[in-house]
Amino acid sequence: MTALKEIGEIGISDSREGGADYIFRPSFLAMTRIGEPDEIVKVFGLIHGSETQSIIDLIADNPSFNTSMFVASLNRAADHLVSESVRVLQSCCDSDITCLTGEWCGDGGRVVYLPGLMPKSDIIVLAQQLMQHGIIGKAKVRKLQRNETNEATKEFRAIEYIVAAQTHFGISEEEASRLTMTKFQLLLAAKYPDQKGFTREEYDKVADDFLARQAARRARAEAARKN
Repeated sequence: MTALKEIGEIGISDSREGGADYIFRPSFLAMTRIGEPDEIVKVFGLIHGSETQSIIDLIADNPSFNTSMFVASLNRAADHLVSESVRVLQSCCDSDITCLTGEWCGDGGRVVYLPGLMPKSDIIVLAQQLMQHGIIGKAKVRKLQRNETNEATKEFRAIEYIVAAQTHFGISEEEASRLTMTKFQLLLAAKYPDQKGFTREEYDKVADDFLARQAARRARAEAARKN
């Protein structure tokens, strides 16, 4: 089955003899596999470096600290970042992906990471891409300024989007649950193509043009007054 990159699906092939193909789909259903609504948002932040960044900020704010004190904390944060990224990937794939991502195993009282075919950096980037398509959406559609918000959300309730998709598009719960946020946005834009209003960029351009014309009028008026 082919992955539809435009809606956030990603395909990876194991090129070894007898290797399998893997399809990752960041659907609403897949997002629920990551955890509860608040946990989904926490994982999103974590795989985008929130935990590591907090340690780096602490070091930067306290230059008198011995940075070697934080090496263990950074290593733990890095391992946590990888493990959560693997969890995201597995949530988005119906097949077992251990051969791709590797796994953590016990070794003489320690837990060690046994790598798979994918480097850690690729695992993290792939997880980031999947969650961006799964809970934010990356559709290239006009987003009206009135619909924008700078407020951070603490929860992602996939069921609300599933029900909205059923209502707006007349599809079954199963079909709705398999939509990605990017596909959801594209469907909304196709169903309601004539929304009136400015995007943030359009509003800023109009405002800049208005201020420029206003400044020009004031300059002409000032020049006329002096003459």
